[in-house]
Order: sequence, then structure tokens, then C-alpha cells
Amino acid sequence: MSALGVGALAVAGLTVQAVSASGADAATPYTAGKHAARVCSAATAKHTASCNALKLVNPDGFTPATSTPPSTGLTPTGLRDAYKLNGLSAGGRTVAIVDAYGYPNLERDLGVYRSQFGLSACTTANGCLKVINQTGGTSLPRFNAGWAGEQALDVDAVSAAAPDAKIVVVQANSASFADLGTAVQTAAKQAGVVAISNSYGGGDASDATYGAYYNHPGIAVTASTGDNGYQGGSYPASSSYTTAVGGTSLVAASNSRGWSETVWSGAGSGCSTYNTALPGAASFSTGCSKRAMADVSAAADPGKGGMAIYYPTSKTASTWAQFGGTSEAAPIIAAVYALSGNTSGYANSFPYAHPGSLFDVTSGSNGSCPTSQWCNARTGWDGPTGLGTPNGAGAF
Repeated sequence: MSALGVGALAVAGLTVQAVSASGADAATPYTAGKHAARVCSAATAKHTASCNALKLVNPDGFTPATSTPPSTGLTPTGLRDAYKLNGLSAGGRTVAIVDAYGYPNLERDLGVYRSQFGLSACTTANGCLKVINQTGGTSLPRFNAGWAGEQALDVDAVSAAAPDAKIVVVQANSASFADLGTAVQTAAKQAGVVAISNSYGGGDASDATYGAYYNHPGIAVTASTGDNGYQGGSYPASSSYTTAVGGTSLVAASNSRGWSETVWSGAGSGCSTYNTALPGAASFSTGCSKRAMADVSAAADPGKGGMAIYYPTSKTASTWAQFGGTSEAAPIIAAVYALSGNTSGYANSFPYAHPGSLFDVTSGSNGSCPTSQWCNARTGWDGPTGLGTPNGAGAF
């Protein structure tokens, strides 16, 4: 099933709870009847990636322009409350974001998002924001509306989870694994970078061929597991060098946490056919002989936990919509690594050493699979959500 099909199933016939910190509200006209649509075109060539962002659209496939964020969208206040991130600081640390193609109005649009939610300005002038090409230069790639929407989601998600983190955006020339990988290597060389978010994926691939791009001890490299449900490995989430990030449905709830999470039906999961299992996962019964994904997870359901995002509809115009996909989850987790400040060695080992510092997601499914935990939530590790979602930064 395509990512669009899974996303549409996940939010079809919406009666969606608003996910504000103040509690759950009734469905609004914004969500009623909407379904999830891919933001980027599907990858068609081998070893080429597609971004894993989805947005809610009307039945005709469009979303009207609006000057206000959707009331059902997850806000920075809601996100930090859900994952108990209040009071944590990135302390000047930097999150790098790697995506394909250009986005000329990234700084302007990020400013609109941060101003809307009362976050401090993050600009190139004040040293908070830096945008470079895959080799570190300032001559940026051509505009691509889909990937620019992905970049908007990424910078907004990092801003929401870690408002004081600095942000470096590295724009690859294309969505090939080679160009995106080169951009990751450039990101790792930027001063202050402690985490690199990769909200894209293609088919499973071998670290023997592409692993050098993602092998950066001392930097947390996160990668989204995809929006197709249980499908097997997706690279670079299936790399032994990355933290594979799955997805949940997140809604406000009348419980001690104030929130409830289940598996998002679109969250990618599966076993790599190429890459080595993580040593830390050995005692968690993944059922995979090689690398299992996901490791951890965060909000990804476009309708239940999708973020209010300010994104470009063309090279010049931008508007608000509600975005999700595991592209939402990967930058959230990268930001949490920045909040922890603890990225020595291989960062994907930390959650396995501290599973008690995560919210365990124990209900829901993302498809049918030959081994139950690959697609069904359970106590402890499962494929769609890994070990769970952040409860503060103690597992990172």
C-alpha cells in the first residue's frame, strides 16, 4: 500500500480530537472530511528517497490558504507537555536537518511559525539559523514544493520541541541516496551539531554501500521509518548507525499524563535484510536476525497529533496546514537528543539502556506481519513504536 493509502486510512472519516494542551475538543471544520496526502512525490528510482511528510487535505486534494493555524494541530506547548520537555534546554546545541532541494523562503516562513507560537526569533542574522547546500556552500538547489514542505515541517518540529536549539538546514541537490548522504556528512562537520534529522527513506539498503554517510559517533542521527506501515526495512532508518523513529497517534486525555498514544497505522516497521542488529536490542526480543526498526517513536498521525505547520504552496506563497507522517517524528527525536546533550558514542544505544524513561506504547497495529511484534504494539519493544516515546530526555 502506498503512503497515501495508509495515511488516508489513518484519518479517513475524521472525527478528530484537538490535541492542545488544554484538553480534547470536538472535531472542527478543518479536520472534518479531510484525508492525508503525500507532500513529496514517491521515489521511483532505486536508491532514491521520498520524504515522509503527509498533510491533511480536502476531498479534492487541496487545502485552502489560511492566515491562522488549524485549531486541531499540535502546538509547541502541547508537544512539550505531551513529552514532558518543559524546563529542558538545548544549551546552544545545534540540530541539523537534511533534505533535498531548495526552499527560498525558509527563513521567512520559520519566522511566521515561531512568532505565531511566541517562540524567540531564529534567523541567520542572530546566528540561530544556517542554510547551506550539500557541500556547505551558499548556492542553494532549485525549489521543489514537496521537499520544501518537508523542510517546513522539520524546522517547525525542531522549533516546537527545543525552542532554543540552533538549526542548520543542509539542502541536497537531489533525493538520491548519494546526494542526501553527502549532505549528512556536511551536516556532521558543522560547528555545534549534536543531532541530524533525516525525514526521508527509500528501500532497504546496505551500510556496506551507504553507511559511511551516516556513521558519526558523537552525533545522534535520526531517520524516519516511513509512512507505509509494516513493509520491512527503509533506508536510512534501517542503518545500524541511525536512530530509527516510528510514529504514534497522540491525543489529549483525562489521565495523569494528560495524553494518550497508540500506534499510528502508517508507521513504518520491519527488519533489514542487510544491516547488523543493534547490540542494545539483543535482550528485547525483536524477532529480527538483523537490524530491527523502529527504536523509538513520536507523534506522526496527521489527524491525531499532526502539527500545525506554516509551509510553502509555491515558490512565493505559504499558508498553514496540519502535517504528520514519520517526518514529524524524526525531527522531534533529534531535538530531544539536543535537549539531553548526551550523544557520546552511538546515540541509538541510549534508549535501549534507559527504556524506563520512555512512554511505552502498548496498543495499536500498523498492518499484518509474520511475527506479531513487528506490526503490533505490546509492552516493551515493538516495530511501529520501538521502545516508546519521550518522557523527558532521560532515554536520550
